[in-house]
Amino acid sequence: MALTFPNPSRSFDATLRRIRFPGYDGPFEIPFFIEIDALSIPTPPVATAEAEYLAAFDRERDSIQIIAREAYSHGRKAMYVLTPADFR
Repeated sequence: MALTFPNPSRSFDATLRRIRFPGYDGPFEIPFFIEIDALSIPTPPVATAEAEYLAAFDRERDSIQIIAREAYSHGRKAMYVLTPADFR
């Protein structure tokens, strides 16, 4: 099956400075993370950091999911962490 993103949920992990979002390959949930540095965020953030990070994720969701599919196509892992290098 192909990787899909039917669940729009996402959450911010302040300790690791990344956002978690789920992908699905059939019935299997695949955890994805994107590092905050990979997002386009105004400096300094206007709102609370978490709200600004989640808003940036929402604005860039389509391109993030494209990169996530590309990462997933290179082989199955327990989880995927997208970094700024993935967006070059």
